[in-house]
Amino acid sequence: MPSSPDPVTPVAGAAAAARELRSLVGRLRRRFLELSDNRELTPSQTSLLSRLAKHGPASPGALAAAERVRPQSLGATLGVVAERGLVRRDPDPDDGRRQVISLSDDGRAFVEGRREAGQEWLARALGERLTAEELATVTEALAILDRTLLDPAQADEQADEADRP
Repeated sequence: MPSSPDPVTPVAGAAAAARELRSLVGRLRRRFLELSDNRELTPSQTSLLSRLAKHGPASPGALAAAERVRPQSLGATLGVVAERGLVRRDPDPDDGRRQVISLSDDGRAFVEGRREAGQEWLARALGERLTAEELATVTEALAILDRTLLDPAQADEQADEADRP
């Protein structure tokens, strides 16, 4: 006589894991936001700064496409961060009619400061609250998630989003 099937199917188990992971990522993101000094910048503004920090200088058109916003919306965002001295606008060396946007020294310090605050909190929390075995398990699970859930293009995009406040 066949044994009764396991009440939790792989699909149901995956759905439950997905809900838990999504919830955890949301709570972590909110905690990182609490820890960072956003200087009253909007999420769009901080996302733009994070993208420039990760990928380097870019044209406004390329930034609009990467951020998935209209060029007009990006123009307003650029105006604010430029006014605050967080980005530079330089002529494109290949086409003087275009601009290249890059982080200023203040912009780089802003992004690095936000990232360091979250990194320090997370490292301290993991070190204080997990045993060595639990930490190894978390590290292994993160490697599995990274390897199985994200292709290289998505991994870059997700890293950018993680850097956002």
